Formats: sequence, structure tokens, C-alpha cells
Amino acid sequence: MRKRSLVQFAVDRPKLVLIITGIVTLLFLTQFPRIKTDTNPKNMLPPTSDVRVWNDQVDKTFGLYEDTIVVGIVNDQGVLNPATLQRIRSTTDRILRIKGVAAQDVKSLTTIDNVTAGAELIRVRPLASPLPKTEKEIEALRNALFDSPLFVGRVIAKDEKTTAIYVPLEKGANGKEIADEIRTVLRAQGGNEQFYIAGDPVARDTFGAEMFKLMGIFAPIAGFAMMAVFYFMFRSIAMTVAMMAVAMISIIWTMGLVIGLGFPIHIMASMGPVFLMAIATDSVHIFNEFNFRYRETRDKRKAILATMETVGRPVKYTALATAVAFGVLLFMEIVPVKVFGGLVVFGTIALRLLSFSFIPAVLTFLKPEKLANRLRAESKDSAITRILGGLGSIGANRPVTVVAISGVLLAVALVGLSRITVNNNMVGWFKPSSEVRTADRVLNDRLGGTSLGYLVVSGQSPDVIKTPEALHFIEGLQRRVETLPVVGKTLSVVDYVKRINRVVHDDKREFETIPGDATTVGQYLFLFGMSAKPADLNNVVDYPFQQANIWLQLKTWDAAAMKTVIDAAQAYRAEHEAPLVIRPAGTAYFNLVWNNEVLWDMVKGFALALVAVFVILAVNFRSVKWALIGYVPLLMTIALIYGVIGFVGKDFDMPIAVLSCLSLGMTVDFSIHFIGRLRDRIAADRGKPFNDAQLREALVWTAMRPGKGILRNAVLFAAAFSVMMFASLTPYITVGAFIVSMMLLSAILTIVVLPALITLMRNRLSLGARTNETPAIEVHA
Repeated sequence: MRKRSLVQFAVDRPKLVLIITGIVTLLFLTQFPRIKTDTNPKNMLPPTSDVRVWNDQVDKTFGLYEDTIVVGIVNDQGVLNPATLQRIRSTTDRILRIKGVAAQDVKSLTTIDNVTAGAELIRVRPLASPLPKTEKEIEALRNALFDSPLFVGRVIAKDEKTTAIYVPLEKGANGKEIADEIRTVLRAQGGNEQFYIAGDPVARDTFGAEMFKLMGIFAPIAGFAMMAVFYFMFRSIAMTVAMMAVAMISIIWTMGLVIGLGFPIHIMASMGPVFLMAIATDSVHIFNEFNFRYRETRDKRKAILATMETVGRPVKYTALATAVAFGVLLFMEIVPVKVFGGLVVFGTIALRLLSFSFIPAVLTFLKPEKLANRLRAESKDSAITRILGGLGSIGANRPVTVVAISGVLLAVALVGLSRITVNNNMVGWFKPSSEVRTADRVLNDRLGGTSLGYLVVSGQSPDVIKTPEALHFIEGLQRRVETLPVVGKTLSVVDYVKRINRVVHDDKREFETIPGDATTVGQYLFLFGMSAKPADLNNVVDYPFQQANIWLQLKTWDAAAMKTVIDAAQAYRAEHEAPLVIRPAGTAYFNLVWNNEVLWDMVKGFALALVAVFVILAVNFRSVKWALIGYVPLLMTIALIYGVIGFVGKDFDMPIAVLSCLSLGMTVDFSIHFIGRLRDRIAADRGKPFNDAQLREALVWTAMRPGKGILRNAVLFAAAFSVMMFASLTPYITVGAFIVSMMLLSAILTIVVLPALITLMRNRLSLGARTNETPAIEVHA
């Protein structure tokens, strides 16, 4: 066999295998200096995607910026006092000088324009220029602020205790770097104000920086934890080094290939090393079986060859199942999803290649006296072995009870599954106490909201937006979406038109309405465009006046929030016969589309992988019946874990979506090992009389011997990745908790439920010649 030939080559020429492995590893390492990272979720979708093309078109049409940072300034005594206003101006002036800030469009109390009466009907000038110093001047500023809907909820809170500075960023600017510079500016201000920095670019780029930092910290910690647990299990430095070397080499090969091919490391790809380290733990079955074989033969070469002959098929098919589970992602539409799938597939293949070459080569260097000491330390009648035998015995002797309990658990899990919501919120990836999340929470509570989206209203002819009918339609749409809890503030050309109409009528409040004819509206917009900053009018209407842009400030970064807005807008449009079309845009809309396309791509891939893995089980066992039995622990593990996710209210977000493929690839491994070794045990007695007692004996033996490898695999992996639950980012906490639960639950279900199912299905499975004899049971590990 080809597999055996590779093992024999490794055993006969171990030094050559190690040298070749080292050279190949160094070649992949040479690619690491070329690494490029990309943490922008926008780049998860190709530039040609409909949402990116549309958003770029909207940005260009209305002179908008892709990213905006919101700086909140809070003074519990009120921000409308000379000292605070002076610090606001000083802060704004220094922010204007930061590289990457679109200075001309920064909006704060000291830069935002106000429309008042002037010699030429209207006058547009900065709201607080010069800064008020007397109580009378501050009262005048207060009246100007709260007398206009243009400002309340936008740059000033209703309680006067919070104000905001909106900092648009030039294309390509790094949100975290600019946020850090703004923090430096804020620290120099002094005073008793509290400062908060929020916005999509802050969350996105801070998450990206923290993500790579945590990968650099927790990957080594997880590796050391794996080493410690593995050494505790096998008491062999050589075996421990071999195990960790296989994991690290596969990571270097895989990441080197991705970097060498010119792909940037996206959010998903950054988790590749974690997944490969997880998959590498399957090699523990080799070391587990080698211990048993060497104890039986006391011949190192024979033990290595017999081990690989015994576990080679299960190891090969577990690798195939894992590769297929992730390989389906290559057929998805999102490029980073494809890259992630290809990354894990290549890494899995590399791991299996190393399992049949590098590991056997290292085992040849083990000293017989060290092995003898190791085997004396691990008795075949150890407590763990007895416990595993007991668990297997429960399934074999009480199959109806085990299956009934399993059915109840599945029914409960299905209720939890029905409660799962597909949603994504990058701000939610930070802990509640984090600076990013605290800032977002405070500003969303006090102001209109930090998440920006747009509703673009388009007509069929130029100047249609100037008509009273169109303006009334837009105003009605604003009022409709403002009733939604997720919407904190809206702004449109209507707000400017109404403000101008009031100003030109001696600032009488009853004239804060839409004029009755398009000519008057056109004159107002002309006057405003001549007096205001270009962006003030350009941000809300295009030049032919065929499109209007409604600004939306949302109080949450949940992708579902924009879906709520879109549904309300569509319902409003259905109620009105105006010849106008409404289309969503902006960062909030992108997040919704990204949520749907990327996450649902992962869900689709997971569904396809479920089918593919079942086919692999059927091919491996050469039996659909055995495949169905082996499928049950996999489905139970996934159903129970995701059921808990539904009950606790955890969203099905990007980390959970990525883990879905891992859960599928890892949980099926245990079934393959258990059933494969059980059938080998039964096949060894093929032709001999075979009865229920002998079946129970074979099941208990499988739970004790291969089951020990299964438990070691689960514990090794769970112990290593439990350290991630101490991370500062919630996705890493999710990964840690998910993996620990998945591995331990899957191992227990395999050892308990599989014996129960096999016992109940014994008459439908090919288990050897049957007899009614019931000989005494002797169990040997």
C-alpha cells in the first residue's frame, strides 16, 4: 500500500525525512516577511459586488466618506459653558490637523453651520463662532441649538450634557491609528469632561489590531498548554515534541502558502492557525496506539508499522472528512471564505502527510529504556481505562435508556435551534467593559447613534426632488423610520428647506414647513448652496436634484437594525403612489449585506459539508447503515451546542459560523475511530461464533482502548483552547468555550451513544456469524 510504503520509508530513513521536512519548512518560512493583513470587513466582499459598487456610487454622488469617527464629550454639569466650549474648539482644531482626517468636513459645535436671517435673505455661518463667553451669549447659543432639529441628537444631547465631533476619514486611513491620535489630543485637554471615541472604523481597526495581538499571545499559550497536557498523558519529551512539531510545521506550511500566493490575512484566515492546531490533535491516536503496540511486541519497528496499519485508515478518513468539511467553502462566492477553506484543506493534508512520515520517523528515535519506563507508568488497568469501560458498558447494557435520554436532549436542542438569530455586530465583539463598547453604549444612549446608514430616494426626472410632493414623501419617510427604536436621528434636504423657509419668514416657527411650489424650493436651495459649505447641500441632494439622501443614525451596530429600517421604508413606499424609489446605502447597509452573504455562505457551506461528510462515512464504512450510526453523535453534538446558543440568546455571528465547519470536521473524527476500530476487532474473529455478549465485550474494549485515544484527543484540545476564554475579545472567548464544549461532549457521546445504537441495531448490521451461546466476558485493553 502507498500509505505503508511512506511509513516504511520514514522508519528506514528517519534522518532524511526530518531533513526534508526542515528544508520544506524553511522554504515556507521565507514567505512570512511578505505578510499583508486586511481587517476591513468591506474587503470580505469583492470590489465588484453590488453593495460595494452601489455604496461607492452613493459616496461619489453625495460627497460622502466611507468611514466616520464619532468623538463624544460629556460634562454632567452641561457642555454649554465657556470652559468646555473652549476645550471643544481646541480639540476640534487639533483633530483637523491629524493626517488622514477629512478636515474640511469635520463637524462639531464650533464648525457646524447654522442658517439665520441675513441681508440676502439667509446667512450661513458656524454655529458657535465666536465662542460665547457671557451668560447671555450662551443662552443665545442654547436657543439656536434647541430651536433647530438640525442639531438636537446630532451635535447636542437633549439634556445638554453631551456633544459630538464627527470626524470623517480620508480613504485608506486607519481608524485605530487616528483614534489613538485623538486620544492623545483629548488627554491634553484637562478639565472635568469625559471623552468617548466610537464609530465603525474605530471598532473595525481596533479589533483587527487586537486580533493579531491575541493570536500572537494565545497561540503560543495554547501550544504550551497542549505540550503540558500531552506530556502529562504520555510522559515522553520526544512524543511531545513530535506532536507539537507536526502542528507548528503544518501552520508554517499553510500560512506560508497563503502569503506566498499573495492573499492578505483576513479576519477569517487569521484563525487558521488555531484550527490547524486543533486538527493536529488527531495525531494523538497514533501515539495512543503505539503505546499499546509496543507493550505487546517490545519491538519498536514492528510497533510503529503495526500502529500505522491499525490507525492509518481512520486517520486518513478523519483527515478526508475534515478536508471536505472545509473544502466546500472553496465553492462559496466570498473570496476570503474560499481562502479560509483552502487554507484549512491544505493544512489538513499537510498534517496527514506529516502523520505518516514525520511522526513515524521521530518514533524511531525513542529509546527502549524510556519506552519501558513510560509503559510501566501507564497501566492498562488505569482508572481512566476503567471509567471508559464503564461508560461504554452503560451504552452496551442499557441501550434503550441511553437512546431515550438522547432523544429527549435532541428534542430540547431543537427548541433552542429554532431560537437562533443570524446577526453580526462588530462592536459586540468587544467585552462590555472595553473602551470601544463603552463609548458606543454611552453615545448611543445620549445622541442619535454611532452607526451610519442612508436611504436614497430617487425620481425619474431632474428637479423632481424640488417638488413639494417629493419633499413631503421624504419627510413622511423620515418620520416613519424615526418611530423605530433602532433609529436615533435622521437628516435630509427637507430639514434644510424647512429651516430656510422659517428663517426667511422672520424666523416664525409656523413657517417651518415645506413651501407650496418647486420654484420657491429651488430658490432656497440655490441660496443655501451659495452660502453654505459645499458638503452641507451635497450630502443630502445631487446636482440635478433627481436624488435625495436621508442620513440615518442608528443606535446599534446589529446588522438586523438596518433590515428593520429597510422593511419600514418598503412598507412606507407601498402605501404611497409617488413616482419615487427608495434604496438603502451606507456602512450599516453594507454590514447587513455582509452579514447575509458571508454568514449565509458559511451556513450553505455547512449544509453541503453535512452531506459530503455522510458520503465519506458511507464510503469509509462501506455501509449506509454504519454511516447513519456514526452520524448520530455528530448531529447530537452540533444540535446540543447550537441549541444552547439559541437558549442563551447568542447570535449566530461570524465566529459561530466559522466554528460550525470545525465542529463538523472534528466531531465526525471520533465516530470514524470508534467504529473503524470496533469493526477491526470484530473482523479479527470473523467466522467464529458471535453473540450479544461478545458484541458487548467488543464495544467495551473499543471504549477502553481506542476510546482512550478519543478522550485524550478531546482533553488535549479542550485544555489547550480553554485559555482563549481569558481573551479580551468575545470571539476568542466564544471559540474557547465552543471548542471545549464540543470536544468533551462529542467524546462522551461517541463512547456512550454509539455502543447503545450499535447494540440496538445489531440485527441489521454485519457483525459476524451469530450464536446463542453466552460465554464469559473478558475485557482486555
